[in-house]
Amino acid sequence: MVVSAPSTASAQDGVPTLEWFGWSHFRLTSTTGKIIHTNPFTTNPDTTVSVDDINKVDLIVAADGHPDELGQTVAIAQKTGAMTFVAGGGVNGWMLEQGLPMPQTAQRFAQPGDVHKMEGVTVRMVNSVHGSELGQPTPSNPYGGSAAGYVITFENGYTVYFSGSSAATADMALWAEMYKPDAMIFHMSGRHDPLDVAMSIKLTATNNPNLKMLIPHHHRIQVPDGQTNIASVQAAMAQLGAPAITITEPVRSQVYQLTK
Repeated sequence: MVVSAPSTASAQDGVPTLEWFGWSHFRLTSTTGKIIHTNPFTTNPDTTVSVDDINKVDLIVAADGHPDELGQTVAIAQKTGAMTFVAGGGVNGWMLEQGLPMPQTAQRFAQPGDVHKMEGVTVRMVNSVHGSELGQPTPSNPYGGSAAGYVITFENGYTVYFSGSSAATADMALWAEMYKPDAMIFHMSGRHDPLDVAMSIKLTATNNPNLKMLIPHHHRIQVPDGQTNIASVQAAMAQLGAPAITITEPVRSQVYQLTK
């Protein structure tokens, strides 16, 4: 991992880049300049961007229908023409009700196991042990459907696993062996059991020698006393015998080059 000065998203030196904008909103830029946003919750308390600041997006992935995951997906997609790849017929139906054009849904009834390909970038949807309640359910779409995580492989083979809001599941060991992610963006909310977080990381390292970068999401810049934080997760990793990988404390809007 190489850290560059804060700037707009750009592929640098032929490698993908990552930026964090608070909570679980990340911008990933591929080696050829394809831009992917995860969980674009631009009104999160620690955000560094607004919808007005986002002008080019190729794909948006959102882990479920909760307001802090789905965020401003519809507004950003309407503004930029971005494709969306979101799990569950309920979430997609709700987004269509809000005015998202049908051609901007990669798969209307997308589910874990589905894949979306984008000019050399492959995005796989995987299972997430989590709910998908909609913030403003409608009679036609009262529930979001499946929750998801995403395995994103860039043109040069570098692979990122974004776990969504999932609890630990043995499935993570299967994806580790299948896709061998180089980086894991893992769920670490203040109430998430550090042992559960640590087990998610341990599973993602199963038969996967590539895993070298760990970045938390669903956390605050200032973690309240007594809540799960990087130190408690690192200690739980040691307790479980997980690989001794140092967790990166992300800096908002910092550009990280994703290198093996």
